[in-house]
Amino acid sequence: METKNVGIWIRVSTDFQVKDDAPEHHEQRARYYAQAKGWNIVEVYRLDGLSGKSVMEYSEAKRMLGDIRSGRITGLIFSKLARLARNTKELLEFSEIFRSLNADLISLSESIDTSTPAGRLFYTMIAAMAEWERAEIADRVAASVPIRAKMGKPLGGQASLGYRWDGKELVIDEKEAPVRKLIYELFLKHKRKKTVADELNKQGYRTRNGSKFTDTTIMRLLQDPMAKGVRRANYTRSLGEGRGWKEKPEEDWIILPCPAIVSEEVWDECNAFISAQHKKRNKPGPKAVHLLAGYVHCHCGKKMYVYHAAGNFACKACKNKIASADLDEIYHLQLKTFLLSDEELDAFTSQSESALLEKEQLLEAARGKLIKLRKDMQKLVDLRMADEMSKEGFQTHYKPMEEQAKQLEAHLPELEAEVDFLKIHYLSSDTVLQDAKDLYDRWQELPFEEKRSIVEIITEKITIGKAEIGISFLYAPAAPSFSGNEGKGQQNLVPAAFSITPTKNAVARPARFRNI
Repeated sequence: METKNVGIWIRVSTDFQVKDDAPEHHEQRARYYAQAKGWNIVEVYRLDGLSGKSVMEYSEAKRMLGDIRSGRITGLIFSKLARLARNTKELLEFSEIFRSLNADLISLSESIDTSTPAGRLFYTMIAAMAEWERAEIADRVAASVPIRAKMGKPLGGQASLGYRWDGKELVIDEKEAPVRKLIYELFLKHKRKKTVADELNKQGYRTRNGSKFTDTTIMRLLQDPMAKGVRRANYTRSLGEGRGWKEKPEEDWIILPCPAIVSEEVWDECNAFISAQHKKRNKPGPKAVHLLAGYVHCHCGKKMYVYHAAGNFACKACKNKIASADLDEIYHLQLKTFLLSDEELDAFTSQSESALLEKEQLLEAARGKLIKLRKDMQKLVDLRMADEMSKEGFQTHYKPMEEQAKQLEAHLPELEAEVDFLKIHYLSSDTVLQDAKDLYDRWQELPFEEKRSIVEIITEKITIGKAEIGISFLYAPAAPSFSGNEGKGQQNLVPAAFSITPTKNAVARPARFRNI
């Protein structure tokens, strides 16, 4: 599996930071975490002495986002969300950008790692917050729209081609109206939107912004009833920036009269033909029913696809094949072996909690010792400054303390990274295992889309051999550990593989932790 390339984000608001909040401390903690996950650090983004009120316009933020968009890094590690951005709006923006580019955010203090199943819930919650914020604004704006529409006032935006706003009144644009009319005439003649667009472009006509006409533009203009004297207002809503528009229910529309460019008969004839074309072209096709598509490989290394109505996964290279229905049944059978019993789950949970508690106690002990050392060192300094201790006596007592404090300061980021790793490991493992407890029993009742989603989360690869099938699941619980060089593959749960004979009533022979 390809090593994940990540960046480290470090922002401190002032130049005067205590030891535990120094940029070097944050960087070291992030490096230890990345090392444990087997990730490659390719960049560190430093924003020293800069406020978190608004960071999007900082050059380092722009450089980081550029690296995310180019794919140079696919994840960003930082000590806490407040270090990424204190502004909620910007935090939502960062989250949406990362999610849209399939990149991960890793906040160590909040135990968020979106490369894990539990961490991906963060994106879901953040997306819900963003949607709520947008909806609140949209609702306030939308409340005034129907009132303005009923009054015939413009609702913003340009008038359709062939029209213009004269103050608050929609009137025909004498220069554009002939072109709008010509569109209907050409469509009645040729019955093809692309041909209409080509004819207009050949004759030297262009859209209002100077672009050439396209079949999409022609379709929109042909279907707009404004040309026959019927103006619709309050009939669409935005899906968000760059995401297009969606029609509202017809009962929300406001219908108003306006000057007509073509007759109602001409408009109806054109749109009746468009409806007939659309109905013919959009007959429902067969729905995808192959649950394991994309995960099935032949033993020769080639991917296997379902090429015919017979429903067999086949390899074109060596003619190996297996019925899709048989493979689905075998996959269902393996879920029972893959999932843990309640006793095994309790044992795993107990072991994870114990390992985490042990590391947290060790971390707190180290922090407590460092705090005490600093206090004792300050007392020695005060005594020396008051001339109540000789120079020789001061050096004898102070130097061992100073050395021990430096050692603890250097070790703290590593201990913190271990706790970060174990917390995220435990949360992610628990999410997968708890959701999977009754998966086998409920499998046949689940809709296809939900089954497919589960397959994508837990399946790594299915290999069809000559006499056996190998199924590699991405997740199988393992005791949490922090060796500092793990994680070339899945970290939260280790891969599990099963080797089975490809028959309908196959009995699984588990071979956990064996590579296929």
